[in-house]
Amino acid sequence: MLGRLLLVPAFLFAAVGSCAAEPAITVKSGKNSTDFMLGDKLITRYHYGPEVAKPYFWPMHSPEGVPVTRAWPMEKGAAKETTDHVHQKSAWFCHGDVIPEGLELKSKIKNVVGVDFWSEGKGHGLMQLKTLEAKGDGTIVTTNDWQTAEGQTIINESRTISLRRAAAGYLVIVAIELKTEAYPIVFGDTKEGSFGVRVNDQIRLSAGNSKSKMVNSNGKSGEKECWGYLADWCDYSGEIDGKIAGVAVFDDPGNASRACWHARGYGLMAANPFGRSHAGFPARKGDSELVRIPKGGALKLRYGIYLHDGDASVGKTAQAFEDFARK
Repeated sequence: MLGRLLLVPAFLFAAVGSCAAEPAITVKSGKNSTDFMLGDKLITRYHYGPEVAKPYFWPMHSPEGVPVTRAWPMEKGAAKETTDHVHQKSAWFCHGDVIPEGLELKSKIKNVVGVDFWSEGKGHGLMQLKTLEAKGDGTIVTTNDWQTAEGQTIINESRTISLRRAAAGYLVIVAIELKTEAYPIVFGDTKEGSFGVRVNDQIRLSAGNSKSKMVNSNGKSGEKECWGYLADWCDYSGEIDGKIAGVAVFDDPGNASRACWHARGYGLMAANPFGRSHAGFPARKGDSELVRIPKGGALKLRYGIYLHDGDASVGKTAQAFEDFARK
């Protein structure tokens, strides 16, 4: 059940200042989703209905309209479709082990100390949208309750989402503030997190397409060189229905805990600021200091999803990150 849900009526639009040469960015909110539009083109849709375990973006399109994230399980029958990891729905934010200190949990998941918001197995946590407000600059502001399987709120989240033009593509900016009013929170040491994208099945490295690439801001490539390391960004690109396109995830340099990358050849690319030595991240070897929020405290994080045509070089991913980092 959604709490008090404040929605902009479907006929109301929030538009970025218009320009005669370029269509405006608008947002259009309905009962269970919000569309981010450029003129009459859908760039992405944000889903948060009562059947959703955690809010997610889908579809996500490059400037030429190429769908760069996986369609399954929302839509079935795509080219080279995979059906693993049902919880990896296109693009999302959460974490796989969120520990509310002092709260006895009734539902337990194997190998998880606290609440699992990453998977969608029996006993997982829920992220419930409470309010949503559309702003006048291609932005929405939402609040979410992070709840145990029994419906007890352990985190109150504010999330601001904006669509912008950047470099050669489109940039979705997600600014997050996590507040702990009821319990101190510890983020468990697991690789299963956090700000993630599941790429179009046609470009995953494991599909064997020679044009597919996973690269990061350090000039490294492939799962072996990207997984578990620190980087400002990671980019996945390749050929989709005859066109080269890609998607990058950005980790803001101002984040208090920088992300290691849970980036896999099967198509996952996630910035994880909470995993440490136990997660197996090479960059965190020997590090057991977990991220904590004291009761009454807050943690701010900021990420970006960059949608582009071409590979990371043609799509100007590095330039887009610089624009993002300047805020």
